[in-house]
Amino acid sequence: MAGTNSERELLAEGPAIILVEPQLGENIGMVARAMANFGLFELRLVNPRDGWPSEKARSAASNANHVIEQTTVFATLEEAIADLNFVYATTARQRDGFKAVRSPVTAAGTLRQRFRAGEKTGILFGREKSGLSNEQVALADEIVTFPVNPAFASLNIAQAVLLMSYEWMKSGMEDLEATPFQAVDQMPATKDQVVGLFEHIEEALDARGYFRPAPKKPKMVDNLRAVLSRRAFTSQEIGVMRGVISSLDRFSRKRPRGSGAPLDEFDAENAELDGGADHE
Repeated sequence: MAGTNSERELLAEGPAIILVEPQLGENIGMVARAMANFGLFELRLVNPRDGWPSEKARSAASNANHVIEQTTVFATLEEAIADLNFVYATTARQRDGFKAVRSPVTAAGTLRQRFRAGEKTGILFGREKSGLSNEQVALADEIVTFPVNPAFASLNIAQAVLLMSYEWMKSGMEDLEATPFQAVDQMPATKDQVVGLFEHIEEALDARGYFRPAPKKPKMVDNLRAVLSRRAFTSQEIGVMRGVISSLDRFSRKRPRGSGAPLDEFDAENAELDGGADHE
């Protein structure tokens, strides 16, 4: 196919592409090439295995130098998405159902609308072998899943980025009826603000003995973050939130559950109503 054309305008806009712990420089370079093909330019790497910069990546990028040269590296995913307002996570694995799952076409349309509204967005892609962890998916707003052959569903990271980049480009060329966003006084929260909320709530709950039994704490934290990062609740999620509120109502930092401190009359009444059941 034809190569680059220096006489044409270089498109460079759209969502950030975030690769979480990519392993091979060649894969990063092929991702950069796919991005450049369809007008994306902002590549962020989270803890790349072989370090950065990478000559193998530059070679595989096939002159997508503007992407390679502006690539930024972060130690953690939280840092990589801190300034973003809305994030998709790409995954092929079945998840808990806390987050909405979108097709690439729907996701690209949403990203385009948010881009036109002035928001900063991103798309997460996981490791070549294992994809994104549940904890990493929990930091995103929604999930993108590709319609692939169920008997041969594996996509390499460059293919996945290519598909999303193509849909991004296509979403700007169609005459879509844009659905206006609900009028709000402020921009949506950045991921840095959202993570701050997670940490604040988790610390308060930990001080009150909410995360019990202890071995279940990581899963409980995953569920809590997933619930807090979406815009609609299921009955199961309402149960999670009610458990949080009940714990905060009954137990203070000075008298967490299990401390042996006596309950006052109000606490004793609510503890009896709760029945002492463990949170799921």
